[in-house]
Amino acid sequence: DVYGYDFYSNSGDPMDTNGHGTHCAGTIGGEAGNSVGVAGVSWGPRIMALKFLGSGGGSTSDAIRAVDYAVQMGAHISSNSWGGGGASQALRAAIAAAGGSNHLFICAAGNDGRDNDISPSYPCNYNLPNVICVASSTSTNDMSSFSNFGVVNVHVVAPGSRIY
Repeated sequence: DVYGYDFYSNSGDPMDTNGHGTHCAGTIGGEAGNSVGVAGVSWGPRIMALKFLGSGGGSTSDAIRAVDYAVQMGAHISSNSWGGGGASQALRAAIAAAGGSNHLFICAAGNDGRDNDISPSYPCNYNLPNVICVASSTSTNDMSSFSNFGVVNVHVVAPGSRIY
């Protein structure tokens, strides 16, 4: 696989149609010292685009297909800047199975400005050893006003807004 996969459209072209995935990929792997864009936190990573959300939302079954595909293609880490909806035993099982293959599932805390310890947000609130839930901070290291938080279920805060 060279490009990744679009599970929303069942296509080999996972083009980012709203810019969010590209923004996140740049935060992760933007090359430094080239006077272009931003410097990411890991220079030179191999990134595979996996898409399951589109203009009409997305499905849990496609999210599961994306997690399974990442593991099948040998990805050791996935960055999942999505969430919402209720808990899904099937998605939890897929993420747990990925952990059995030494896959680290990094996910967003959510964008509702609420405490995940009181109001769960999934997949962040799946209590699995391979899940790391990330809240959003600004360029000044303040919590982003929209970011979810939680002492128990949110593990780390990382740059996510006003970081251009």
